[in-house]
Amino acid sequence: MKNKQTKIIKNINILITIMMGLFAVTVCRYFVLQVVQHDEMEKKIMNIARDNVVRQSPRGKILDRNGRELAISRVAKLLVIRPDKVGSEENIQELSGELSPIINIPAETIANGIREGGSYYAVKHGLESNEEAAINQLKKDKGYECLWMDDEVKRYYPNDMLAANIIGFIGMEDKGLEGLEYSMDSIVKGDVLEDDVLIDVRGRTIFDSIFSISQQRYRGDNCKTVVLTVDATMQFIVEQVIDKAMAENQPQSVTAIVMDPQNGEILAMASRPSYNPNKFSDYNMDVIKNRAVSDIYEPGSTFKAIVAGAALEEGVVTPDQSFYDPGRINVSEKYIQNWNGESFGMVTFTDIVKNSINTCFAMIGQILTGEKLNDYAKRFGFGEPTGVELPGEASGMLFDSDNMVDSDIATMSIGQSIAVTPIQLCTAMSAIANDGILLKPHIVKSIYNADGSLYKEKGREEVRRVLTSATDKTLMGLLEQVVATGGGQKAQVKGYRVAGKTGTAQKINKDTAGYMDGRYIASFCGFAPVDNPQLVVLVIIDDPTAGSFYGGQIAAPVAGEIFSQLLRYKHIEPSIDPFENMDKNKKNNKRVSEATAPPGKLIMPDLSGMSIREASQKLGELGLGMNIYGTGLSTGQSIPANTVVEPGSSVDVYFSP
Repeated sequence: MKNKQTKIIKNINILITIMMGLFAVTVCRYFVLQVVQHDEMEKKIMNIARDNVVRQSPRGKILDRNGRELAISRVAKLLVIRPDKVGSEENIQELSGELSPIINIPAETIANGIREGGSYYAVKHGLESNEEAAINQLKKDKGYECLWMDDEVKRYYPNDMLAANIIGFIGMEDKGLEGLEYSMDSIVKGDVLEDDVLIDVRGRTIFDSIFSISQQRYRGDNCKTVVLTVDATMQFIVEQVIDKAMAENQPQSVTAIVMDPQNGEILAMASRPSYNPNKFSDYNMDVIKNRAVSDIYEPGSTFKAIVAGAALEEGVVTPDQSFYDPGRINVSEKYIQNWNGESFGMVTFTDIVKNSINTCFAMIGQILTGEKLNDYAKRFGFGEPTGVELPGEASGMLFDSDNMVDSDIATMSIGQSIAVTPIQLCTAMSAIANDGILLKPHIVKSIYNADGSLYKEKGREEVRRVLTSATDKTLMGLLEQVVATGGGQKAQVKGYRVAGKTGTAQKINKDTAGYMDGRYIASFCGFAPVDNPQLVVLVIIDDPTAGSFYGGQIAAPVAGEIFSQLLRYKHIEPSIDPFENMDKNKKNNKRVSEATAPPGKLIMPDLSGMSIREASQKLGELGLGMNIYGTGLSTGQSIPANTVVEPGSSVDVYFSP
């Protein structure tokens, strides 16, 4: 028994010695690897197991003023094949055949990409979730070490064509290419972080779990959310109306802008034809560009609102000042004639604006001088970009004051021989609607950081005062007359006071120095309600081919429809008629006069301000006679108004021009 115990102890000692020896060898080997050969071994291991992974955060959202999503992103996957790890031709055929039905790309296309070799072949961008799941399952089943999926951003435009020319689109590598996606690219662009990770023999990340720091997606300082001044509902209304205008007038294009004149916010901006940014590659650049900021054109008679403002401000004219319109004038061997080719005779300045009389505007321009015309055009913002946050904005073209001749002054006075952009004209009309103060237009309302905190907020930004308040109110009254009784009557909205100016301009021939016969740009620019302007609307119809081409006939009704729908959408109360009480007083006075007339007697009516025909008709209805002295409008009468007279009496009525 004692010998047996001794043997067991001996065996245990031998085992302990062996284990101690093995431990010593392990420690020595560990020391050699970790200390003596550390740098060399680390380099070998990392070359085998380390990989570079690109982490990307989503691109920031673009929202309308009410928070409606106009552009959103998700982090999608990019399928990558590493040709150097595929192997033989048989492996190429097998891999291509299995991937083809999953990603809907021909197997031969995939195979050719692998055969080109290298270490990186981007097979398909923006994998859908079902494709991603199928590829992961394929990797799990087959153990493909050559397949890899990198993060990338996929952009979606949930409203398709709505506001497409404003928003734009992005290309590869999360790069904005058009619209706000381009101009705000540095703000909304997602952040990219390169990260080194350890992978196993199948290319899977070691320690792939929610606790792994290397797997946490990086969210940086970009990825900001941009909130626009645009109202998606108002944008939809405007786009529907101009779609109808496209169908009815069959033009080359239609452009519309809606702006709040009190703060410079763009509420809607649309062009037709347009495109779907989700499929931008299907369209040409002429459809994709934003005509509202990039197109330049001769404004025609809409520019007369600026000329009228300048003439009133400089004291060159008054609303009641009379001019004689010959119908056609010769200025430096250049003939200026009216749109109807006829003479209006003796007219007031109010009539000149209301009827858009070219000859009189040309004469007023000569009195103003070219220097003053250019000065006021620049004051209103023409000749330079407005600075709105949209790419591709043009400057327009004005004359050089020092080189202007009389014919240049005449043509500029009627909106010819100069070029403006739609956004410039809309901004200038907004200044008229804003008590003569020019504001900088903006389409970005605010910007928020990725964590939801406010980064920047934009508001009203005054540029300069262009007209005194008194002059501006007079001009607003003249422009209201254009819509109430002049060429812009089709822009009227029942219950609301609307002001504006129509325009019809010949299209410039880009191949020659002249104009194209029978090719026109019809436009209307105005604001409402006049007593408290909240909307400025510009409509431009380029080259209509069906029916009329006059701005008052085809552009004014489109603007009227936009005004009508938007005024109601914004719950703006109907305007108060400034002449309503006056009419009521006249009716009341008439009722009082008729009620107090004794039996068998008559009351002499008030004839002041009446024409000869109106006064004669009024007295004839009562059976009274009239002796006429002078011509024009009635300025006095021998028998005072409201006097009791005998039937058949005669009254002397005095008239003056």
